[in-house]
Amino acid sequence: MVDDEVEIRVGIAEGAILRGPGRLVTTGLGSCVGVVIYDAVGHVAGLAHVMLPESPSPDTKAPQKYADTAIDWLIREIVHAGGSPLRLRAKYAGGAQMFQGVKMETLRVGERNAEAVKKRLADRGIPVIGRDVGGHQGRTLWFDLPSCVLTVRTVRGDMRVL
Repeated sequence: MVDDEVEIRVGIAEGAILRGPGRLVTTGLGSCVGVVIYDAVGHVAGLAHVMLPESPSPDTKAPQKYADTAIDWLIREIVHAGGSPLRLRAKYAGGAQMFQGVKMETLRVGERNAEAVKKRLADRGIPVIGRDVGGHQGRTLWFDLPSCVLTVRTVRGDMRVL
């Protein structure tokens, strides 16, 4: 990263929009999913750290917390920042099963989060360019703009570039 570029850190159940060169970062992705939507031509990107699959209300005060409302929030804010809805693409990572051997549906939050993200992106017609979901370990991710490269590091130190 060049010194004059911006780095924005996104916490749990938060989101951020970036225009121009810089990096979006989120850590602590266990069962949570980090969703990046971007317009590579318009040099606009957004990241949401999704904690749960569905919002109890479309008017939630924390839209980035839920897969359904976070994706709609990202689309709206990216377009507001100058991105084109026709050029939007997505990458996402996370959704780990942090408790191995759990069979109860309510505790399979990671899998449910990843499925909710996948479904909402498909419903909104946004192509998924890359994803790294599931498994049993947490992740950190960095999204670089303008390269649109998403780098994912697991807690064990494994790296994946999407």
